[in-house]
Amino acid sequence: MYTPRVRIAYFGTPDIALPTLEALIDAEHDVALVVSRPDQPSGRSLHMTVPPVVEAARRLGLASAQPEKPGTAAFVEQLRATRIDVAVVSFGRLISPRVLGIPRLGFVNLHPSLLPRHRGPSPITWAIASGDSETGVSTMLLDEGMDTGPVFLQLRTPIGLKERTPELEERLSVLGAGLVVETLARMAAGTITPTPQDHTRATVTPKLDRRDGRIDWTARAERLALRCRAFDPWPGLFTNFRGARIKVHGLEAAAASASDDPVGTVLAVSPAGIAVRCGEGTVALLTELQREGKRRLPADAFIIGERVARGEHFG
Repeated sequence: MYTPRVRIAYFGTPDIALPTLEALIDAEHDVALVVSRPDQPSGRSLHMTVPPVVEAARRLGLASAQPEKPGTAAFVEQLRATRIDVAVVSFGRLISPRVLGIPRLGFVNLHPSLLPRHRGPSPITWAIASGDSETGVSTMLLDEGMDTGPVFLQLRTPIGLKERTPELEERLSVLGAGLVVETLARMAAGTITPTPQDHTRATVTPKLDRRDGRIDWTARAERLALRCRAFDPWPGLFTNFRGARIKVHGLEAAAASASDDPVGTVLAVSPAGIAVRCGEGTVALLTELQREGKRRLPADAFIIGERVARGEHFG
C-alpha cells in the first residue's frame, strides 16, 4: 500500500533516538532537518562530543541544526524556511511555544511510557523503580504542557524481571520507531485522531538526582532491588562501608530474617553474596560491589579482599 511521504524536522539527541531517525528514512519520508542540542564536553578531558543523531545526519547527508534554545528568532526562521509538514520529537525535549505552531500537522512526540502514567523526564527508570509489570511507548501531539497532549497510538510491552534501564531503553527505542512510522502514515492518510489523556490518572516522574542513588537501608529489600536495576548506569546505588563509598551493582531481595540487628548490618557472608538487614525484617543480598576508585568485583572476591564479616555495618 502506498504511504504518502511527509516532510519532517526530526528532534532528538541520544543513541536511543537513532532507531526512529533510521525508520523515518527507511519509510522514505523526507527528513529535511535534524535538530539536536549543541556539542557537549564529556569525559575527564572535556572533549566536545557531537550528539549521536547529528553524527548520523552528517553520515546520511541530512541538514542539521544545533540551536542553544529551540525558540530563538534565528532558529524559528530556519524552521519556517524548511517548510515542513510535521516535526517528530524522540525521547523528550521541551519545545518553545513559538515553534509548536510551525509544522502544518504539528509536533509528534515519542514518549517511552504508557501515558498518562510516567510523564516527565525519567519514565523508563521510574517504571522499573516503581515495580511496574509493563510499560510501553506512546505517540502524542505536543502541546505546551509536559507530556500532556492527546495520544495517537500506544504499544505495550512487559518489563522483564531482571531487566535494567539500558536494556529497556533499547527495546523501547525500537518499538517506538515503528510506532512513529505508523502514526505518520495514518496522519498523512487522515485516518487517525488523537485522544485526550485522562489527566486525573497522570503521574509525573522526577528528574534523577545523584542523591537518589544513596541506599536507604530502612527501605524494604524489594524496593532496593528495583532501584538497583532502575538506576543503572546512573546514578547507581551507593553506600558507605568502613568510611569509604561503595557502589553496589548487584542487589537482590533474599529470604526475610528474624534478626534484631539494626538495618545495614551484615547478617551473613557466603559465595552467593553479602546478606544485609533492611527495613521491615527484609534482607538484601549484595552480589556485586565496587570500592570507589577500584574495579567491580563479584561478592565472593569483594568479601575475600575486604575480609567482610558478620556484624559489620553498611551505611
